[in-house]
Amino acid sequence: MTWLSILPPISAIILALITRQVYLSLFFGIWLGWTILSDWNPLLGLINSIEAIINVFKESSNTKVIIFSALIGALIALTQRSGGVQGFVNLILNRGFIKSRKMAQIFAWAIGMSIFVESSITCLVTGAVSRPIFDKLKISREKLAYICDSTSAPVCIMIPLNAWGAYVLGLLSQADVKNEISIFISSIPLNFYAIFSIALVVFTAITGIDYGPMKKAELRAIREGKVIADEAMPLVSEEVINIQPKDKVKPRALNMIVPILTMILMMPIGLYITGNGNLTSGSGSTSVLWAVLTSIFVAGILYKFQKILTIRETIELTLKGMGGLIPLAVLMTFAFAIGSVCKELKTGEYVAQIASKFLKPSLLPSVVFLTSCIISFSTGTSWGTFAIMIPIAIPSAIAMNSNLPLVLASVLSGGVFGDHCSPISDTTIVSSMASACDHLDHVKTQLPYALTAAGLAFTFFIIFGFILKTN
Repeated sequence: MTWLSILPPISAIILALITRQVYLSLFFGIWLGWTILSDWNPLLGLINSIEAIINVFKESSNTKVIIFSALIGALIALTQRSGGVQGFVNLILNRGFIKSRKMAQIFAWAIGMSIFVESSITCLVTGAVSRPIFDKLKISREKLAYICDSTSAPVCIMIPLNAWGAYVLGLLSQADVKNEISIFISSIPLNFYAIFSIALVVFTAITGIDYGPMKKAELRAIREGKVIADEAMPLVSEEVINIQPKDKVKPRALNMIVPILTMILMMPIGLYITGNGNLTSGSGSTSVLWAVLTSIFVAGILYKFQKILTIRETIELTLKGMGGLIPLAVLMTFAFAIGSVCKELKTGEYVAQIASKFLKPSLLPSVVFLTSCIISFSTGTSWGTFAIMIPIAIPSAIAMNSNLPLVLASVLSGGVFGDHCSPISDTTIVSSMASACDHLDHVKTQLPYALTAAGLAFTFFIIFGFILKTN
């Protein structure tokens, strides 16, 4: 493990932000990683890079997530063509439920807060329900993507009774922690990054205070009526986003609400079935795939029963919608591939090893948080960060007699930071897709807010590191 292990992910992220060519930048990072692993043989690095991208599909969970993401395009196309999206917008705006930009943002935040079973489902439902309303009120897609992202991972990590909680409890058990449930619950009010991220959304919505690139995006939307920038490349094809309701079809909110509710309800059912009766041990990737497939099936039956779409039209729209999500499928494949090369290079272990030299009882929480932030942002994975840091941080906390819930909270906060804002995080990518936003525009506009929450969290971990010195 050397400093070279952090070079591929960091170079890919920096290159993407500078050039705006996210696909080429990610491929460069993958190629650089495999070139390093191939003793700096660039040709062998290229061959291994292509093989690594193909090998992404050897992991069934990766394949399920990619297919699930493409199928969301089908659901978007169907709900628009059936008049469901237009009907829902009419219901919300004409009935006076949402009268202002402020209320629309609070509405999106509330949806995200209420759906905490799985982060991808949270993003997708929030985006699907809120995007047409945001477009109508001229709120930037960047702001919607930020709200989708900020109410997904930061909310899911605060809930013990979902796959996130089960995963953390499993890692604590492997680290020989007794009373792991009580330790996890005690860490929730100390999970400062998640708390500040969620609170910051409410603050910006109520006050209307924006800063950084987000302020520019919001002014563009207000003054010019452009919800996305002229040069933006949304992860969802404009052909899918702008599908008009079928001629002579009366817009009905039910045609959007029923498929969306089906997807939400199928998620815990899928977790229950795949977990053999235990929600917390079910397969998230399998459950989200089942959820969207069931939703599309229910939508097809609903529209057939109302004589809106024939079976042939439903199939054609499904394929068209999936085709519109090809850019997302490619992006997620590259993101998984660069995560794989980071694992081979032991990027996370190297960063953790360097940070371990600076561990002191009172500074342990803040150092662990900062280390977890770097790992998660570089690798784009919170769960991978948890897997690396919990076996290091928890024994260190016990040996140093540091406050165990606080140290655990610092790991979870740092892991969520990268999941929340890294360009190669699947949650960040799905948030861009759910809001039909340019991915790099989403990353750049959200990053100042993520760094604000991280700065506040880091300060609180320093303060509480001195206040809560022992377990």
